[in-house]
Order: sequence, then C-alpha cells, then structure tokens
Amino acid sequence: MVVRRPPGRRAQILAVAADRFHRSGYHQVSMTEVAAGVGITAPALYRHFRGKPELLDRAVRLGLDALADGLRAAGSTDELGAALAAVAVGHRPLGTLVQRDARLLPAARRAELRRELRADVALMTAVLRAERPELDGADAELLCWSALSGCAGLSYQSAAPQPRRAEALLRELVAAVLAVSLDGTAAGPVAAPAPQPRPQARREELLAAAVRLFHQRGFDNVSTDQLGAAVGISGPSVYRHFDSKADLLAASLVRSRERLWHEVDGAIATAAGPRAALAAGLGAYVDFALRNGDYLGAMLSETERLAPPDRRVAVDFRRDFLRTWVDLLRQVRPEDDAATARIRVHALFSLVNDGVRNRPHSARPDLGDCLRRLGRAVLGVQELGVRELGVRE
Repeated sequence: MVVRRPPGRRAQILAVAADRFHRSGYHQVSMTEVAAGVGITAPALYRHFRGKPELLDRAVRLGLDALADGLRAAGSTDELGAALAAVAVGHRPLGTLVQRDARLLPAARRAELRRELRADVALMTAVLRAERPELDGADAELLCWSALSGCAGLSYQSAAPQPRRAEALLRELVAAVLAVSLDGTAAGPVAAPAPQPRPQARREELLAAAVRLFHQRGFDNVSTDQLGAAVGISGPSVYRHFDSKADLLAASLVRSRERLWHEVDGAIATAAGPRAALAAGLGAYVDFALRNGDYLGAMLSETERLAPPDRRVAVDFRRDFLRTWVDLLRQVRPEDDAATARIRVHALFSLVNDGVRNRPHSARPDLGDCLRRLGRAVLGVQELGVRELGVRE
C-alpha cells in the first residue's frame, strides 16, 4: 500500500518550526519538538528537511518571499503599508527570525538575505520618492527601513494580536513613518572617546567586550581566548573575573540592563507630567541606543543562551520596561487601549534598535534627531513639542 503524505506537509512543518524558533529561540528547539508539533516522528521530519539549519533558512525564505511578492505589487505608499502589515501579521515570527536568528545561518546565506532585504527597500524607496519627490535617496531609504523595522516589532509581542486590528494599526504606522519630514534635522554631539580602563577596571572592560563580541558573533562563536585578547589578557585569565563564559554573558547583560533602566527611567521620573515624561523617555532611549547598539543587539540575540534563572530575570525586565512605556503612552493617548499601545511601543523599540545598527544609515550624524521624529510618528505623538524633546527641528 502506498502511503501518501498530507498535502502541504512542508508548509505545515515550516509554520511550526518558525513558531517554535520565534517563541523559544533557535538553540532551545529540537527537531523532535518540531516533529511533535506537526504530529509526525523525527525520522519522518528528516525526510523533508536535513536539519535545523535548513528549517531556519526555509522559514526565513518563506516570509521574505511573501514580503517581496507584496512589495512588488505595490504601486503607492498605501499599498506598501498594506503589504508590510499583511506580512507582519501573517508571518509574525519573521521579524524575530531575521533580526535574531538569521545570523546563525552560513555567511553566504546571510549575505543573500541582506541583498534581498536591500532589494525590498529599493522597491519601497522608488514608490515613496514617486509620491515625495522632495526626498533624497538617503532620507527615503531611512524612512523605508524604519517602516519595515516598525512592522517587525509585532514579532516581539508575547501574545498574537487580533489580526484585523493589528493590520489596520500597522498600516497607519507605516503611513505615519513614510510621511515624516527629515528637513532640518540636527546633528548630535560628538561622543567623547572612552577613557582607557585602569587595571582594576578589568572586569568592567571584559563586560563591555563581551557585549560587543556576543552581539557581533554570537555566544557560541566567541571563545575565552577571543574575550581575553579583546582586553589584552590571556583566555584563562578571564576565569579570574568570571566562573564561566555563561557567567560573563549573564553579568554583561545585567550591567547593560541596569544602565538602560537608570538612564531611561531616570529621565521619565524627573519629567513634569506624562507628555514631558514620554518626550524625555524617548530622547533618553534614543541616546542610549546610539551609544549602546551592541547591548541592544546582544539583549535581542543572546537572552536565550542564559541559564533559566537568568533568562527569567531578563524576560521579567523586558516586560516591566514595556509596561512602563505602555502605561505612559496611554496617559498621553487615552484613546489607545493596551493592545494598541503595545503595538506602538514594540514598533518604537524595533525601529530604534534597528536604526542604530543598520549601515550606512547608522553613521548619519543626525540619526538621533531622525529617530526621535520617527519614534514620535509610531507612538502617535507627533504633537510633542520641540522644547519637551530638547532637540532642534
């Protein structure tokens, strides 16, 4: 007797794998778990896919193909927004897979993904400049990347939003981003060079190097020898300061979380009233991101590599941080319910986190001013005053 495979089995497997990778992180998901989610055995799964790397690659490709198809059919900025929103809702894991897990793919495949995303943004840029011919190429590209990143923020919500409401809101956010004016943006102050650490500050130096290397290469691809070399010591000397590489990762993320909370919550707490607090928080978050892009990247990509107790603490921090912003935004925009505010805040975080790490736009001297304007757009608070933000427009 011939046993026929159910139609669409590969698509079903990819959907389950994408969901598991999205929720738990690539390293925490086994082929057996994916197979169980589909209702087949692991050997049966291997008849469709050779292993987890191929599953990840195909899951990412599936989402990006849907994105490219939608953008190619778009002839206006409204249609761009509809395409981006549809993919963000219909392929919700895609943002996490691209921003966090795709770096685990082989170098050639990562380069191909970057080319595909640049081609998508080029399509968007052509449509946008046809409607806004006053924009130069760099400004139009920045707006398009920001719209793409803002929609990817939906991927980081722990619970799936109501699809129609989410699509409608994301279309609104894309329209707001693509309408932002970047005329007269102000260059930020030149950062002072970091002081050379004293010998007794070696532990702090290791924490900073760990954040940078873990973000750039991934936890599994960084050795203690590389960590030691980054601060001028031998690999074994790292263990004078930390019990293990995992301990160093946990400590580096704790230190960075403390700095983020101190800077942003401090700015919010000292402001007079919700509107001023939201403006101050936005400015502080953008300023932190400009100086700490490696931390934001490591927080996104390496939290899953923490031991369970440390991972729970990191996740609790992110929830508390999000709740602070959602509550504050709802005070300024009482017409938004909690679900709407969460989508807006996730869009802000994704837009800023990507913006400070996305070359060549990350090198713009006016990037901070640009991100504050774009942040106001996705939060729906364009009316926040210049004086409240402390920037020149």
